[in-house]
Amino acid sequence: MEIYLVGGAIRDELLGIANEDTEKDFVIVGSSPEEMKSLGYRQVGKEFPVFLHPESNEEYALARLERKVGLGYTGFEFDTSKSVTLKQDLSRRDLTINAIAQKQNGNGDLVDPFNGQGDIKSRTLRHVSEAFSEDPVRILRTARFASRFHSLGFNIAHETFELMKQMVSSGEVDSLIPERVFKELSLSIESEKPSIFFEVLIESGAYQRLFPMLDIRKTSDMQILDVPTELPEVRFALWLHKQNTENVLKLCEHLKCPKDFQQIAELVAEWHHFAKALLSYSPEEILNFYLKNDGLRRQRRFQIILTAFDYLEINTKPITELLELLMDIEISKLDNLNIAQELTQERLSVIARFLDPTK
Repeated sequence: MEIYLVGGAIRDELLGIANEDTEKDFVIVGSSPEEMKSLGYRQVGKEFPVFLHPESNEEYALARLERKVGLGYTGFEFDTSKSVTLKQDLSRRDLTINAIAQKQNGNGDLVDPFNGQGDIKSRTLRHVSEAFSEDPVRILRTARFASRFHSLGFNIAHETFELMKQMVSSGEVDSLIPERVFKELSLSIESEKPSIFFEVLIESGAYQRLFPMLDIRKTSDMQILDVPTELPEVRFALWLHKQNTENVLKLCEHLKCPKDFQQIAELVAEWHHFAKALLSYSPEEILNFYLKNDGLRRQRRFQIILTAFDYLEINTKPITELLELLMDIEISKLDNLNIAQELTQERLSVIARFLDPTK
């Protein structure tokens, strides 16, 4: 059998961006599940044979062919027989830059049947073959790579983008399951230029099909997502801040988003206008703002909301200063018989004095 390192590890090495966290994927040509198990590899793949190395725990997959038998990215049958060649395996991959291999038990030369190295040099995201159109996940992956590698000068090849638009118009993209959409979305919003991910989806027509509950945004509206933050919840909330809370809820339920993503996005969408004019409201309305955002109890989450407000050019200094004053109230000094009522009155008094220090 022959072992090859394939895909992202080779691509990132050629781009000069590989690091110790770069995942390594291996393909084995000319073997079988029985032989792999006899060598101590542990099978973990259900749909097709994937094995964990007995020492490194790295993933090794048998070379395979795919045959389209239904809609979506799950509608495939697989052939993992010994006769499947490396070129056949590489031909099923999405982009040429991901279809380069390096032999491990030999001289280490690169195998590049689809000119992935040429596309790396020209900074082009190009599909390997027409089989690209059989898997709608590739629309999301291509948009994600365009986002991830934007600073390196990568662009989507014209013919690849046209193929993506055809996949949208044919309805292939409609078969994507929500969890996979959110997985690719969440990876993209952690990239340097997440705006590019959404711009590609808008321009290809996929955005409207994947997120039908949202108001269509202009591509220029997405640039706010490129803020320098390591908090994906902030970028997710910025993406949705112009939507009404009903649509935010519909989207999050559809995509099965993590609860924190949903709650923060809803609160930013609902309260960012209020926060911008905080000092013009009454003490009762301001106290309600802190209570509805759970700012007095869940301070870490509230700080994430305030970070989103900061990027929306909202002055959060008075919000933070008032929060500190409210947190300084000594509950132990209040009447235990009417503590809830007294606490509310004390909070309202603190807010009133903050709004008008002469009181």
